Amino acid sequence: MLQDADALPQLIGDYKPLDQWQTHLNQIFYGLRGDQLRSYYQTFASADFRLGHALAADYYEQVTKRERVQARQSSPLSPLTVLELGPGNGNLAACFLPHLQVLDKQGTIYPRLRYVLVDWEQPVLDGALAHPALAAHRDRVDSHCGSIEQMAGLADGTVDRIFCNELWNDLPTKLLAKHGGEIEEEYIRPNLSEFLHAKIQDWSGFVRAFQEKDLEALKTFPPFLDELVWEKEYRNVEWKDVPYRKTIVEFLQSIDQEVLVPVNLGAFVTLKEAKRLLAPDAVGLSVFDAGTDDRKVLNDPEKPCYGQFGGQYSFMINFALVEAVAKHLGFTQTTLEPQREFVGRSLNTNVITLMDLLATHPSAGPRLQPWEQDRLVLKTIRALNETFESPYRRRLSFPLDTTIPPEEREALGAILRSLKDNGIPDTVAYVSEEELTRAQRELEEIGYEPDAIAMAMSAPPSPIEYCHFASR
Repeated sequence: MLQDADALPQLIGDYKPLDQWQTHLNQIFYGLRGDQLRSYYQTFASADFRLGHALAADYYEQVTKRERVQARQSSPLSPLTVLELGPGNGNLAACFLPHLQVLDKQGTIYPRLRYVLVDWEQPVLDGALAHPALAAHRDRVDSHCGSIEQMAGLADGTVDRIFCNELWNDLPTKLLAKHGGEIEEEYIRPNLSEFLHAKIQDWSGFVRAFQEKDLEALKTFPPFLDELVWEKEYRNVEWKDVPYRKTIVEFLQSIDQEVLVPVNLGAFVTLKEAKRLLAPDAVGLSVFDAGTDDRKVLNDPEKPCYGQFGGQYSFMINFALVEAVAKHLGFTQTTLEPQREFVGRSLNTNVITLMDLLATHPSAGPRLQPWEQDRLVLKTIRALNETFESPYRRRLSFPLDTTIPPEEREALGAILRSLKDNGIPDTVAYVSEEELTRAQRELEEIGYEPDAIAMAMSAPPSPIEYCHFASR
């Protein structure tokens, strides 16, 4: 089954389980495009501050509550280790640490904190540690380069808090389905489009470099990640390669025949290592990612199991199965809630994403050309910036679309130049109810309707939603 039926594929690899090719591709993607990550995929922590502040407020509250009890029992105060798995550009840490320091007026928590950034790519860690806002907190921050499967050097039961923001969707994932009395998984094999094949003179050299993940050699060839064409077939699962067989098989009993569901193996590995690392009284693990625990949604054959960004696979999280594995591993408490509920509750306000706000505009949607969508985004940000003030100075990064008519390009460039450094930091950001209220007149001037915004603020979660999964 070809994703592009018109392509004449040129084979560059054999059939393998989807998770194996996903891992292979991710290593190539981060090696070739890691420094351009935000061009392909942005997260709620890439530039915005609210998730970091919410985590700091939640952590301060939970540690304070726990240590009141310990004080009554005359228990000694212990060091506090916080891990962040997959720190990206370092912005989550750069918002968490200063906000925790502000909240900790008595100086009883922040001075005892050790914040450890964990990633398997040293260049990623180097970039995160270089975040300007971390400079004042470098005595609190360490890094660990290695696999999340086994974090050598971190002893059992020594960690108090683990954050994992939009990493699980990047980790190895299988797609499984019942077929008759068997369980099958998706196998894929990569081809290159005929268009790019014609441009590559050393074809055998390219295939060898791709299969060996030889990044230096691959850099000498034309960009190819967007030109991959995948064939698919389905084979019986090799259970020797899949942990938690009994839990997975029991879960699939509630799923119809031939319906593919994600089995997030990388998430399971994270849970197992978190169980080893977390102290008995730890605040616990918090994971933020897009997915669902709704069996009806998971049983829908039309659901989007994954997307591709710059050639990289990104999977939805099967939170129902993740919860079952967490219980199998011995986590006694697990909760799932919409991410914006966690952010709003922790910051004592109601929040909405900027993208959800944009969706309420009467002209939003497929009727707009890409440059017209850009114009709506920039006008909305300018309206909000009249009253919005970030505690950080982060210049909005917003490359203008190349298809913009010249006269519009100049007008949008003028809006961009006029935006203040402490305004809305990113198009992937949260806006509070109070900020929307204060900017209501400016928003109405560009066509927003207050009733539509109010409905969006109180709307129920989407079938597949950004969620906060917590376990302890």
